[in-house]
Amino acid sequence: MLDRMLDREEISRLVPHGDPMALIDRVVSADDRSILCTTNSHRRRDHPLLAADGSLHALAGSEYGAQAAAIHGALRSGKPMPPGMIVLLRDLSWSRRSLVDIAATLQVEATALHDGAAGLVYSFALSSAGERIVAGEVGIILK
Repeated sequence: MLDRMLDREEISRLVPHGDPMALIDRVVSADDRSILCTTNSHRRRDHPLLAADGSLHALAGSEYGAQAAAIHGALRSGKPMPPGMIVLLRDLSWSRRSLVDIAATLQVEATALHDGAAGLVYSFALSSAGERIVAGEVGIILK
């Protein structure tokens, strides 16, 4: 499905997220069933999901999973993804409380469980330097 990496500019044409909410920096690979992305946005001072105390709770990882799912859905359909809303988070687990103290790049993997005109359901996992940090399932209703 994908024969080369995609950068932030190319990703911005596929999903409705604009800065600063666009969290994925690069698509590394994608096939019909899954996508692998990378990002360093978890270290940005202007991160839109930062708490008042400067932490970025691991639950924010679900937004990374949802954005990877949206990018994958756009690649699969061949057209930009319409706006959507996260309506399901299931089987969430995390190994760290905050993402901001992770020095290395985050890898975001997402695998399609259901993909239709009305919405998407994906499993996802965030990892860094071989450590799984956040994992779960995310459901998105498309507008």
